[in-house]
Amino acid sequence: MSLDDPVLAEVTAVPAVRPAPAATGLPSRFACFVTGTDTEIGKTLTSSALLHALVARGVRACGMKPVAAGAEMRDGELHNEDADSLIAAGNVTMLRNLTTPYMLKEAAAPHIAAALEGVCIESVPILAAYLEIAAASDAVVVEGVGGFRVPLSPGFDSADLAQQLDLPVILVVGMRLGCISQALLTLEAIEARGLTVIGWVANTLELEMRFLDENIDALIERIPAPLLGKVPRLAQPSAQAAAAYLDFTGLPNWPAQHPNI
Repeated sequence: MSLDDPVLAEVTAVPAVRPAPAATGLPSRFACFVTGTDTEIGKTLTSSALLHALVARGVRACGMKPVAAGAEMRDGELHNEDADSLIAAGNVTMLRNLTTPYMLKEAAAPHIAAALEGVCIESVPILAAYLEIAAASDAVVVEGVGGFRVPLSPGFDSADLAQQLDLPVILVVGMRLGCISQALLTLEAIEARGLTVIGWVANTLELEMRFLDENIDALIERIPAPLLGKVPRLAQPSAQAAAAYLDFTGLPNWPAQHPNI
């Protein structure tokens, strides 16, 4: 991972008001929100593949996992596997309290894990962190937590967060029995928040899913966004391995290849 021009910053105090969408007023750079049809569905693999592809094009790319539940202490610092994967795939170094403002120890639903630590997950620190990351990067990939509508605190869930970030959405569909309904219901929820799905990924969860291609064809007919690729069940999942099966070049604001790469 390149550490060129490391950027260190801290979240500054912001008035506790409902913020405008975080992306408002920023230059037209690539940024997206990655969500999925469920938890453990391939969001981190897809997000890491996005970052890998961006770095390969010679741009400064940073991943963000605003809320991570399930962390352990290593070398005096809390680590979460998903958050660490995004850090490894990007090439912009930020403080961990920016890339993951809410790092929670218990591997449970975020609102439960937060309550156990006496923490209330709020949008303002996340949006402030996003703006700092976006200012220091050419591209930002924000990975959601769980499915699209996961409670974060009373009256606030991950769909609210996505709406406030106001980023185009990439949907990861875990290919298994029932995935068609899950995908279309998630699509409806995303569109109900005024957000746009700009692409989707078919991530194979089962070694031998019956009628895999037929399920993918049914989704291609019903999701009004391009299929970015089908990721097979990888023996050794990695950002590079997944990126080999995905094509992001048609996404809005996808950067051109850097001439020196």
